[in-house]
Amino acid sequence: MNRKVLVLNQDNSPISVCTVQRAFLLNYLRKSELVQPANGYKLRSITQSFPMPAVIRLNKYVNVPYKGVALTRQNIFRRDNFQCQYCGQSKDLTLDHVIPRSKGGKSVWANLVTACKRCNTKKGDNSPEQADLLLKTKPFKPSYVLFLRDFSGMFCEEWKPYLKVKNK
Repeated sequence: MNRKVLVLNQDNSPISVCTVQRAFLLNYLRKSELVQPANGYKLRSITQSFPMPAVIRLNKYVNVPYKGVALTRQNIFRRDNFQCQYCGQSKDLTLDHVIPRSKGGKSVWANLVTACKRCNTKKGDNSPEQADLLLKTKPFKPSYVLFLRDFSGMFCEEWKPYLKVKNK
């Protein structure tokens, strides 16, 4: 039972993902309510059967001061689908600064991409244009909802209505 459950705040905004066990406990203790059950799945005790949660909503509003995606190596790999952004290879991956740090490039979402060691070595201390490399996609900072929806690797169909991304 390695399924995950989407946790909504009282205002229906997504705030996190938790385990089925934690979601069931929050429901059982009446700290949350079941919004969407997991299709066809049940949790069973000796005498009772409960629908397995896919989406729950907290009964009290929780103030979440920062809802962002942490800038980590793994999150950049996830954003880039574990593929080199220059050649598409998925082995020997590392991070690359599009604008090298020696030329003033920062370690921020918009300047970091996944690269294989071969392309990273070829690019060296140059810009992609100088190294005759082409970026497959422009690096960007994913929103929290977008990250949950597209890059977390735990997306469930039942989450779709709650993870809509607003048009920019």
